[in-house]
Amino acid sequence: MLERAKQLLQPSARSAVPPFMVMDVVAAAARLEAQGRRIIHMEVGQPAAGAPATAITAARAALSSPLRYTETLGVPSLRARIARAYAEWHGLDIDPARIVVTTGSSAGFVLAFLAAFDAGDRIAVPLPGYPPYRHILAALGAQPVGVETDAATRWAITGEALLAHHRVKPLKGVIVASPSNPSGTMMTASALADVVHCAQDAGIVVISDEIYHGLDYAFAAETAARISDDLLIVNSFSKYFCMTGWRIGWMVVPPILVRAIERLQQNLAISVPTLSQIAAEAAFDGRVELENVRRGYQENRQILLEELPRVGLDSYLPADGAFYLYVDVSRFSDDSFAFAKRLLEEAGVAVTPGIDFDPSRGRNFVRLCYAGAGGDMREAVERIGNWLRKDRAGQDGR
Repeated sequence: MLERAKQLLQPSARSAVPPFMVMDVVAAAARLEAQGRRIIHMEVGQPAAGAPATAITAARAALSSPLRYTETLGVPSLRARIARAYAEWHGLDIDPARIVVTTGSSAGFVLAFLAAFDAGDRIAVPLPGYPPYRHILAALGAQPVGVETDAATRWAITGEALLAHHRVKPLKGVIVASPSNPSGTMMTASALADVVHCAQDAGIVVISDEIYHGLDYAFAAETAARISDDLLIVNSFSKYFCMTGWRIGWMVVPPILVRAIERLQQNLAISVPTLSQIAAEAAFDGRVELENVRRGYQENRQILLEELPRVGLDSYLPADGAFYLYVDVSRFSDDSFAFAKRLLEEAGVAVTPGIDFDPSRGRNFVRLCYAGAGGDMREAVERIGNWLRKDRAGQDGR
């Protein structure tokens, strides 16, 4: 009977996606902390700060009443407030009817992929890029097509590269991201417009990942909503608004897809957590607090840009936005997983191996997240430098 049960309960083929490696690093770091080690966290893309006080106050007040289902597309006042944000940030008039509230950006990608693509469709994704793009698409039966990018294009897909892949075998969609994870680099307005126009002229659906908007330092981030109404935008309250654990995000979608996405969300989630929606709407009133957090990231960025070259890590593009640096460690290792594992165990600094973002070339890179405290950034550089010097001395002595 037990053997029969085991045969019946084998994992499905679609569940055989690679792990999101950064979460494995988080778990390994937690095990060391449980042993009493002090670990500096530069692995997970999570703000050290919590939600703004305005969001916390609104959430506490809401707990005095029953929390019930909301409309599937989201609380109308929140959808209207998100639409108003596009007028404030970008001078754009977005119809609130095109706003869909989601359970974080993760649910936004699932809904976007299900609404826009069918099993077997080929979707271009940037390499390096956010791993769940590839993993979610594969689990849904679509085919992620990695498009290699490089420093010359600021780690972004270009229209030329997209069309080159499309000519080999037709693509149904493309994902663009600015600011980028893992590099923190951004597409200029003209570069974003180029890839959107090339895609749409070729009949390729564009999904724009804008979850790091608000965290831009070198120049202002452009939204794809300015370029076209006929694409999907995924955004989130997790990064700029410091609300990772609240699991709330949003989409801007073409009118033709609103009902399709509503039907999907009705069946997959019914609605987004009510408490999170109430807090998210109030978070827009916490801009002073949030801008202070942003300035902290900017200071951390400067610390790393100035101090990392001193310890031998000088090969990276200066991050335009988000809170990441994608650092070339090939002079020290050609195995970023082993490099990150040893750095954690021996120096107590948690970073993410580049193979999470690019299964091939990522072996030469690690991602550093600088969303923590400034003092931790300085200490991390010192720890990394001491570890690299000790490791190099040990190799020279062999």
